[in-house]
Amino acid sequence: MTIGKTAKATTLVSHTNTAVTVGSGSLPVFSTPSMIALMEQAACNALTNHLTEGQTSVGTAINIEHLAPSPLGVEITATAEITGVEGRLVNFNIRAFEGISGKQIGKGTHARAVVNIDKFMSKLGG
Repeated sequence: MTIGKTAKATTLVSHTNTAVTVGSGSLPVFSTPSMIALMEQAACNALTNHLTEGQTSVGTAINIEHLAPSPLGVEITATAEITGVEGRLVNFNIRAFEGISGKQIGKGTHARAVVNIDKFMSKLGG
């Protein structure tokens, strides 16, 4: 995994990812949980070619600021940049932007751990 590698994920603000629909607020704007999910998707995309068969990554920490609201119909792009690798832990800077305007709507940091799928799932128990 290379420090500085970046990846993106994109979505359109629709009724399904607004604050009022996901229950994180009462307004028809892009929800914070949806922005976080998009940022995590970008981080997963950055790891795609670095995982072997039987591996995946799981989120372990996230610290974000949601800086501005985004209305219905706007495209949102999240970017993730690998900033550090410590054993199985990968750290990222994450950001989110509105499509055409390029306005930054979110920023923060995120960490993911690379895990063996079978071993991880066996910890669930019953």
